[in-house]
Amino acid sequence: MKAAVFHAPNTPLTIEQVEIDKPGPREVLIRTSAAGICHSDLHFIEGKYPTPMPIVLGHESSGIVEAVGRDVTYVKPGDHVITCLSVFCGHCEFCLSGHLSICQNPDVKLAPGKAKRLRWNGATLNQFANLSSFAEQMLVHEHALVKVAPEMPMELAALIGCAVVTGYGAIVHTAKVEAGATVAVAGCGGIGLAAINSAFIAGASRIIAIDKDPFKLELAKKFGATDVVDAGNGEDVVKRVMDLTNGGVHYSFECIGLKVTAEQCFSMLRPGGAATVIGMIPVGTKIELHGVDFLRERRIQGSMMGSNRFRTDMPRLVEFYQQGRLHLDELVSGRLAIEQINDGFAALKTGGVARNVIVFNQ
Repeated sequence: MKAAVFHAPNTPLTIEQVEIDKPGPREVLIRTSAAGICHSDLHFIEGKYPTPMPIVLGHESSGIVEAVGRDVTYVKPGDHVITCLSVFCGHCEFCLSGHLSICQNPDVKLAPGKAKRLRWNGATLNQFANLSSFAEQMLVHEHALVKVAPEMPMELAALIGCAVVTGYGAIVHTAKVEAGATVAVAGCGGIGLAAINSAFIAGASRIIAIDKDPFKLELAKKFGATDVVDAGNGEDVVKRVMDLTNGGVHYSFECIGLKVTAEQCFSMLRPGGAATVIGMIPVGTKIELHGVDFLRERRIQGSMMGSNRFRTDMPRLVEFYQQGRLHLDELVSGRLAIEQINDGFAALKTGGVARNVIVFNQ
């Protein structure tokens, strides 16, 4: 099969012919339909997060089941599915207490470098996040999948697999935003726009979008933002949010992965507010906060893939899209062939896009 292979930080991905195993017990072979180009993959390409190499990146995808291994009961050939890196075991302490997104069971969530499903040039090729979506086929555990209706457009379904479920889950599960609350979202890429859309669905009274990209700020209004703050014009972002909300927001969401924006999100809270960090802050970076703010019961917390329960969340998100409440069509900036993947990552750096999607068999 054809796959995009990442060899070393800050070097282009190359398109190679890669071999993939047949499905073993509890494994499912998928013909990839679409894969979103996510900023999280770019963190690895830029060397901000370590990973074994060479590797096939990609983790936001949809496809059609081609074959299943022994003991698979959830899907059958022909089923349309969305993948999710939050593969769960279903019986550990995290899963049994409702925290499936942080399941650590190595029987289903193989550590980096442990998967042996891909081969290239006669040697094992590393699999990313137990998925590796930038390839024509994927071989994954059945607990990394959710079935969706065949009428759901696959290039839109792919976005639900990461950006949308992460933004939605951060609003609904991690922070538990109530109707009438005030919300600020720093970073209006795929995850940030999904968070804005989800805050609107949840009934937030004021939703403030913060970004440096005028294109994304304008798009944020279509997703439900009531106010926008241009972080690139020299304005004090925290003061602007404080002025708009008469003292700060109930909830803020950091969707970029930067020290400065994480600190700003904490500073723009009203007493009793909660800041949720969704973005992947580079390894080794420390966040500095003013201790007196904790006496005002301000909180800061992390969110892994939106604390999702994706087997129930994703079908619900499909329904929201079909009802016209979830804006997926507007999220797609372009549809690319796998050979254009490096152009897609270059666009992430220059701005002016929400989400580019690799579409296979165009």
